[in-house]
Amino acid sequence: MSILRTDIAIIGAGIAGATLAAAVGARARVLLLEAEPQPGYHATGRSAAFWSESYGGPAIQPLTTASRAGLASYLRPRGCLHIADAAGAAALDRLAADFAGRSPTLLPVNGAALRDRVPGLSAGYVRALEEPDVCDIDVARYHADALAEAKRSGAVLLTDAAVTGAERMAGRWRLTTRAGGVEAGIVVNAAGAWASAVGDLCGATAIAVTPYRRTVIQLMTDPPARPDLPLVMDAGGTFYFKPEAGGRLWLSPHDETASLAQDVAPDELDVALAIDRLERAVDWRIVKRERAWAGLRSFAPDRAPIYGFDSTAPGFFWFAGQGGFGIQTGPAGAALGAALLLGEPLPAWLGDVDAERYAPGRFL
Repeated sequence: MSILRTDIAIIGAGIAGATLAAAVGARARVLLLEAEPQPGYHATGRSAAFWSESYGGPAIQPLTTASRAGLASYLRPRGCLHIADAAGAAALDRLAADFAGRSPTLLPVNGAALRDRVPGLSAGYVRALEEPDVCDIDVARYHADALAEAKRSGAVLLTDAAVTGAERMAGRWRLTTRAGGVEAGIVVNAAGAWASAVGDLCGATAIAVTPYRRTVIQLMTDPPARPDLPLVMDAGGTFYFKPEAGGRLWLSPHDETASLAQDVAPDELDVALAIDRLERAVDWRIVKRERAWAGLRSFAPDRAPIYGFDSTAPGFFWFAGQGGFGIQTGPAGAALGAALLLGEPLPAWLGDVDAERYAPGRFL
């Protein structure tokens, strides 16, 4: 079987690899190596993503804020209420303190105004912070458009191409994949939940990128979820929910359960916990549980993304650890990654983004 030769081999064609390939454009030959039969199977395709400047905390906010313009055509206004009962009051105060004097806008909502926004909310929830700029993201279209843009720029997508071996020879990488051999000057690790395994395979710095399971349940309630209902997030981190088409509700227990890198399924205990927490928070009746699913969110030890060249393995570039924020930070992350990858200056619109904050060298 012949060897495919390229400038840059990107391992992983989910939202990270696809947006990076699109951002590199025609300035280098790019090969996208996807282990599954189709891109975005594990995390991207299972995301209930929203754009929120507070989501992920201050380390993620500059990337999220910078990404808004690039995501504009994929966003639909939603708004968010961070609600708190007595147990979550301190978390709500921390949220306000974390973002005091910076984006996002957080406005106090109490009493009747809070119950107008979320009819049937339990009397135990007496305080909230409104984040009015939160939006839903059309994830599928964003991912498809990124892959299409990468293809127009000359990138080649190879599916069923899990990488099983890697060797650095004469300043080039030789990769063994299930679809054949690949030779590349640079290897990009955009492998999501498999990022640590890919790093180990290539002899890179040992960084523990840990996958965590997140569960989402689709329900029908009585009354049906209003289409103008905001995203509602418990400040204590025990659940969130938002409306979907046809009066449905998407609910998550906000779970983070460490997992192997694999095709994950929801745990029935997490589903039951989510439903119990919803029933305690609102007086809606659950009519039907339609489906449940789970995806993996992969975090570096400090919960910030990893963007940059490895100091141990020449020609090895980290583009991993985006957690659950890789979609809302996609445009900024890809632009930053492309600039670092190609040795170019950062675009002016990334002026508030500190590239060193995300460099892999911080783990040495």
